[in-house]
Amino acid sequence: MPTDCINYQNSGYFSPLMNDYLEQKSNLQSLYNRFPSLENFEEQIIEKKINFNGNDNINGNAKREVLATVLEAQYAKIIASTTTLNNIKLLNNSKTFTITTGHQLNLFSGPLYFLYKIISTINLTKELKAKYPENNFVPIYWMATEDHDFDEINYFYFKGRKFRWNKESTGPVGRLSTEGLEDFFEVYAQKLGSGKNAEVIKKLFQESYLNHSNLADATRFLANELFGEQGLVILDADNPDLKRTFATYIKEELTQQTSHKKVIETIKELKDYAIQVNPREINLFYMEDDLRERIIFENEIYKVNNTKIELSETEILELVENHPEKFSPNVIMRPLYQEVILPNLCYIGGGGEIAYWLELKSFFDAVKVTFPVLLLRNSALLSTEKQAQKANKLGMSWGDLFSKQIDLVNTKTAELSEFSIDFTPQKEQLRKQFEALFEIANQTDKSFLGAVKAQEAKQIRGLENLEKRLLKAQKRKYSETIERITDLQNELFPNKSLQERQANFSEFYLENGNDFIDKLIATLKPLDTNFEIITLH
Repeated sequence: MPTDCINYQNSGYFSPLMNDYLEQKSNLQSLYNRFPSLENFEEQIIEKKINFNGNDNINGNAKREVLATVLEAQYAKIIASTTTLNNIKLLNNSKTFTITTGHQLNLFSGPLYFLYKIISTINLTKELKAKYPENNFVPIYWMATEDHDFDEINYFYFKGRKFRWNKESTGPVGRLSTEGLEDFFEVYAQKLGSGKNAEVIKKLFQESYLNHSNLADATRFLANELFGEQGLVILDADNPDLKRTFATYIKEELTQQTSHKKVIETIKELKDYAIQVNPREINLFYMEDDLRERIIFENEIYKVNNTKIELSETEILELVENHPEKFSPNVIMRPLYQEVILPNLCYIGGGGEIAYWLELKSFFDAVKVTFPVLLLRNSALLSTEKQAQKANKLGMSWGDLFSKQIDLVNTKTAELSEFSIDFTPQKEQLRKQFEALFEIANQTDKSFLGAVKAQEAKQIRGLENLEKRLLKAQKRKYSETIERITDLQNELFPNKSLQERQANFSEFYLENGNDFIDKLIATLKPLDTNFEIITLH
């Protein structure tokens, strides 16, 4: 089977910003604190410890106590592993730090990279513990319970078919009732079929979604079942006690709008890249069970978009004091909320997430909160042994399979052809032949020179057309082999996209059971920047 490896930068699936970040280009170094390496965590630990204890009017011990108490309450109704419960207790210790990833509450985890994010987080805590044994490191999954874009999370793909939960939602998804998922489950269960692993998946879905009343509790149960034995701690930050810890920053955002000013400045530095998110003047929502709407400041009055709610400065600051849970950070403010309430060292996310975090460094500096290390999550390609053998038989490397399909087909057709279908030598020979004509043309009038140039261009185009026709003819000749190549690529890259962005974990669990997750945990290396190619049965 192929043995080559593909780094993220050469895979063709990451943005120029992410490629330059991974290359540690000098123009980006002011936008992050420390690049992710085991050695760089030493200074990050020292800085975070000092900052967490004294960057606001609530000391670190008090914040730790609130965090641990909230987590104990959230875990009261599920069976957690000894490791997870111990990790929650350890959060009271000043030598305990967190490594965090966040993810939406996608139905049944959504695409595969949900697993890769969490495993990257778990595995990094293990590496840090080995490097810095005097400290403790707790993996955190931050559930995006306050998001309200239900259409982004109400489906998943299984064996190429989209399973969608048809339901209306306007408020934070974590509070959304799971009522109605029974009918969805019946359809999905039929597609799973029978067998030991199929029954495990069915039971997992039932216990997660049919036995819990809201999406936050369902997702917590699911993630705990998959990763609880690894000590994962799952946090729902939609909580009044945690928001009270963050109240100072909510007030500052309402009255000073520092995030908007600072992020706009940073965006100017990122002018050569696509901007991931643009800040609003106030980066907070007003939130209730069935409502999450932007807060707008107009004519000295705070208004809640699409409602009749209007508040003076005094009234809104009083509301923050008494009901901080009514204020929900958006994509700009959420990272700050995370870093204020957690003794966090590192955030692990996908390329899009790291891109918007890079917009935030100056904002964090302005409000005097330590900026975390930013680590791009692991990416992997899952292949069966049969697919790996097929690639080998077709003479394909993994790098070939990561190519755009049109490039892959052209390259493989050229390799299969018994003669060259590249007419570059003929074109060069033609250009040399025209050199003599150009010498003559330069000694006559411009009209003749133009005629020579036109004739050269015409004959070059003729060769290029012949080249295309020959390529097309050779594709027909080797059509069976080319079809096997494209079929294999389509299996591994569904919809011409990364597998991890399409397929649900249950597709692979169905064939491999829990060995599938065990193999991911054993294989993924969080600080490695190569795609892991993982062969399954």
